[in-house]
Amino acid sequence: MKIAISAAETSGDLVASSLVSALKLSRPDFEIEGLAGDKMIDAGCKRLWHTDQVNVMGISEVLKKLPSILKLRRSIIQYYSSNRPDVFIGVDSPDFNFKIERKLRKKGVRTVHFVSPSVWAWRANRIKKIKKSADLMLCLFPFEVDFYHNHNQKAVFIGHPLAEKLKPRKKHTPNKQVLLMPGSREDEIKTLLPELLSAAKLMHQKDPEIQFSLSLANEKLKDWVKDKIQGLDIVLSSGDAHEKIRNSDLVIVASGTATLEVALLAVPMIVVYKLSKVSYQIVKRLLNTKNISLPNKILGGDIVPELIQNDANGENIFEHAMKLIESDNAKLVKELEKIYGLLNHKASTKSAEAIIEFLHE
Repeated sequence: MKIAISAAETSGDLVASSLVSALKLSRPDFEIEGLAGDKMIDAGCKRLWHTDQVNVMGISEVLKKLPSILKLRRSIIQYYSSNRPDVFIGVDSPDFNFKIERKLRKKGVRTVHFVSPSVWAWRANRIKKIKKSADLMLCLFPFEVDFYHNHNQKAVFIGHPLAEKLKPRKKHTPNKQVLLMPGSREDEIKTLLPELLSAAKLMHQKDPEIQFSLSLANEKLKDWVKDKIQGLDIVLSSGDAHEKIRNSDLVIVASGTATLEVALLAVPMIVVYKLSKVSYQIVKRLLNTKNISLPNKILGGDIVPELIQNDANGENIFEHAMKLIESDNAKLVKELEKIYGLLNHKASTKSAEAIIEFLHE
């Protein structure tokens, strides 16, 4: 049985790798191939295209890379139209994957979308496109399933794969370690890093005992970042975020899946989000939620600080950071620990079971 899979972002590669492992464990005879990142490849997915070919953030940023992205999507559609899989699984990246799903579905290929788009946050009218694209939606968060059932779309809550790997840390001793996580995409890092470094300088001036680390998702911009932090006492590394988070008093993190990783480890955080001016003007008109960060949405309140666009500046980040470093954060940690309980449902096994059951319907 052939399974085609498409993950167009670093975060998609992370959750899809757990799905690939679970499918291989359940059915070693499954052939799994497609648009894959390094973690999926390590889990046993055959790479036909690499995630890096499409991984980009923001509307104006996407426009620059649009010709190559559209060409890649056409190639995937053409390939699987001729080499039809038993199922096509689009992982996250709805604007990229839904069209592939829709085109292949018209040709009789069964489709699954793994990781619901944030219809709860913005562009709720996307449900029309979703119903034309996906036979089955696999949801990582419990509040998403009700939305789909209300619109007669088949959906299953599977929990979050990260909750299988990460759980709240125990017995942390305060150490004045602050971790900077500026994101995984080039444009995101280049937009946020100057603000994070500005905040770090102010924090060091206020309290010279504070120690800083900066963790990148991969090596690709390591030299650029290294040049930018030259002269600052910041330990730079990549691919070791979970260990760094566990050992930190505070994490200053770009909005996205990384905020969930910090939350599952129950570590205090500040969430920062900043796009180009053009991208943000478009996005803010489409938002229909107060909170943009996953921890706040899951818990239903303002649990962790969110600094968005103009508020995501060095001075603001510094002020919020010092408040948290100088506070007893036991109440905050207790709130964050709830997220693990809500999302720990053996997601990888459950998602593999849902797909196998779907294939035998």
